[in-house]
Amino acid sequence: MSSVFYFDKIIMSNESLKGRPTMNARLPQTPIDAEQAIGQIAVQLPGSTAVFRRLKLDFCCGGQVSLRQSCAAKGLDLQAVVDELSTLQRPTELPDAGTPSELIDHILARYHEVHRAQLPELIRMARRVEAVHRDHSEVPAGLGDALEAMEQELLGHMHKEEAVLFPMLRAGGNSFVTQPIAMMRHEHNDHGEALEHIARLTHDITPPLGACNTWRALYAGLAQLRDDLINHIHLENNVLFPQFERAATQGCGGGNCGCS
Repeated sequence: MSSVFYFDKIIMSNESLKGRPTMNARLPQTPIDAEQAIGQIAVQLPGSTAVFRRLKLDFCCGGQVSLRQSCAAKGLDLQAVVDELSTLQRPTELPDAGTPSELIDHILARYHEVHRAQLPELIRMARRVEAVHRDHSEVPAGLGDALEAMEQELLGHMHKEEAVLFPMLRAGGNSFVTQPIAMMRHEHNDHGEALEHIARLTHDITPPLGACNTWRALYAGLAQLRDDLINHIHLENNVLFPQFERAATQGCGGGNCGCS
């Protein structure tokens, strides 16, 4: 399966599932329930495991205890923990296309910063699951290495966008802008192949029956990473880049070149 087809398939699948909750779908934002079991929060809210780990709250074997009870046992400020968890609830809807600069700002805040926060925790959980459940028939052997490779590729890719391409686009583009855009499109295809590899390792990001909270939270985080990366690439490939490619093809530098 080509990575281009993989992107198209997931985008169409996401469109067809609007309004229909699935195992990996992120539901509309709701207030954090302090009476909910901490293990359930870990599975349903990607990124929360990093918070729980830092606060030494056991979401795996001790995950049946409510968030309120867990905080009380550790002497933690419940409202402060709820507020921190609430910042992890991110919008799933794609924004209306504004100016290129506004779209770039959105991509940086919603995707670049989020990817940088997502991957270290996913790598940590993947290595934990691989070590603890190494004898399980469905253990995702090699997932930690795959995620570490993806992190390095994404960090390099995002740095090139932030240091070279995005400033060029904010300035209105130029007749040579198609060259760095073509490189970014090529690297997007590489990201698609990495997602395919992760899907193969994880049975399409489906945890086995009886999986522990850490395993389930890992896969919930992988599902969010996949959806975020697909939407991220969609915005760049299909919304942002074409505006400048068309202008360059027509011999114009972009939105504010002053050649009219």
